Amino acid sequence: MNKQGYNPYLPSWEYIPDGEPHVYGDRVYVYGSHDRFNGHVFCLNDYVCWSAPVDNLADWRYEGVIYRKTDDPLNPDGRMCLYAPDVTQGPDGRYYLYYVLDKVSVVSVAVCDTPAGTYAFYGYVQYPDGVRLGEREGDQPQFDPGVLTEGERTYLYTGFCPAGDKTRKGPMATVLGPDMLTIMEEPVFIAPSEPYSRGSGYEGHEFFEASSIRKKGDTYYFVYSSIVYHELCYATSRHPTQGFVYQGVIVSNNDLHIDTYKPSNKPMYYGGNNHGGMAEIGGRWYIFYHRHTNGTSYSRQGCIEPIEFLADGTIPQVEITSCGPHGGPLAGQGEYPAYIACNLIGPEEALYTGTYGAWMDGRFPKITQDGKDGDEEIGYIANMRDSATAGFKYFDCRGIRRVGIKVRGYCRGHFAVKTAWDGPVLGTIPVDFTNVWTEYGADMVIPDGKQALYFTYEGTGNASLASFSLE
Repeated sequence: MNKQGYNPYLPSWEYIPDGEPHVYGDRVYVYGSHDRFNGHVFCLNDYVCWSAPVDNLADWRYEGVIYRKTDDPLNPDGRMCLYAPDVTQGPDGRYYLYYVLDKVSVVSVAVCDTPAGTYAFYGYVQYPDGVRLGEREGDQPQFDPGVLTEGERTYLYTGFCPAGDKTRKGPMATVLGPDMLTIMEEPVFIAPSEPYSRGSGYEGHEFFEASSIRKKGDTYYFVYSSIVYHELCYATSRHPTQGFVYQGVIVSNNDLHIDTYKPSNKPMYYGGNNHGGMAEIGGRWYIFYHRHTNGTSYSRQGCIEPIEFLADGTIPQVEITSCGPHGGPLAGQGEYPAYIACNLIGPEEALYTGTYGAWMDGRFPKITQDGKDGDEEIGYIANMRDSATAGFKYFDCRGIRRVGIKVRGYCRGHFAVKTAWDGPVLGTIPVDFTNVWTEYGADMVIPDGKQALYFTYEGTGNASLASFSLE
C-alpha cells in the first residue's frame, strides 16, 4: 500500500503535544512543546520541528532541534522547561517563536530567518518603559502564548486560569508593535475565567489554558482548553481583542459529547489536558490536538482531525479517529500498528489519565513503547486485561475474510473482533502465554463499507497488542 497518514501523525516514538500548525510556502510546520517518554513532568525536552508537504500529511520530515531550553538567559542551567510555544512571521519576513518558561511569568521571544532553522534568543515582551509583561504591578501571569501577525501589529494571547481561582480573570490579548516585543496596546480580557463566567455563555467550558488564534475570512477563531481539560473549545469575533462569543467544542481527547457511536457522556479514551491549533492545509481545515500515552500525563502525542465549517461559521465537534491525517477511511487491507488506536477502554470508565492510580497496578490498558526516550521503538498497547478494548476508526473494508493480530504477554484467552464497541462479535482469535511477539489469526467476515474495528481481550493474565492485519 502507499503510505497513509494516521494518528498520531508523527512516529510513535515522538512526543510533541501542544501542536501549533502553520503553513509557510508549500509545507506545514508544527511547533509544540516536547515531552519525554517516561518523563516525570511536562515538556522536558528541547523544541524540535516537524514539517510535511501541504498535499501529503503522511510524509512528515524531522527538521531537528530549533531551540534549546538553555538558550534563554533566564535558564542557563536548564532547570526550567519550555512550555507550549507558537510561531508567527513578522513584518520583516523573519519567524518569531513565543514561549513561557515553566517557573516565570514573562513571555520570551526567539527569532530565525527560516521556519525550521535554529532560533536565537531575541528578547522579552515588554511595555514601552522596558518593564516586562507579567512583572508590572497588577499584571496577570503569562502562559501559553498564541500569536497572529497582521501587517505591523502582532496579537498575543496568553493566560492560565484554574477553576475557582479568583485572581485570574481570563485570557488576555495584547497588541505588539513591529519590533515584535514592545506593547502597543495593553492586555485586555477577551473571555472569562470560571469565577467570572456567570451569564457569559461560557459556563461549563470556561477558559483554562492553551490560547491559539486563527483568522478565517473576516472572523477570528480563539481556540483554547477549557476547565474540563480534555476538550478544545472555541470562540469567535470580528475583532481580534474584543467581542468573542463562545461557540462550542471542536474536539475532546476522550470523545466526550460525541453521540454518533456511543452515549455522549461515555469516555472512549483516557483523556487529559489538551492543546492545539487549526490550520488550512491543502485547501482543507484541520484541528491539531494531543492524546496521553504511557499511563501518565507526561508522554503526550499529537493528533489531527479534519474539521468542517457550517454556513454560519461554526464548527461541529469531530470524533477522534485513527485516520485523521488521511482525511478519510484507511485501506481495509494490510497490517496496522496498534498504537493508532483512537479508542481505548477497560472495565472501569475514566475521564482522565491517571484516575485512581489504576495504571500503577495495571488495571487500565495504555499505549507505550519499549526502550528509553529517543529510541525508535514502535509503540504498542500494554495492560490489556479481561474486557479491555482497543478501537480503530475507520477502514474502507472490501472482501475481508481473515483477521490477524500480533500479541505477547502472560495471557490465555482470545480477542473478540467487532465493528462497534458494544456490537456483536464477528469472530474470536485465541491467544496463549508467550514472551515474544507472536502472530495469531482467524477466519471471519468483516462487512464491506466504512467500518470501525474493535478488539476486546477476554481471558486471564495481561496481553500486549502490537498490530492487527486484514486479509
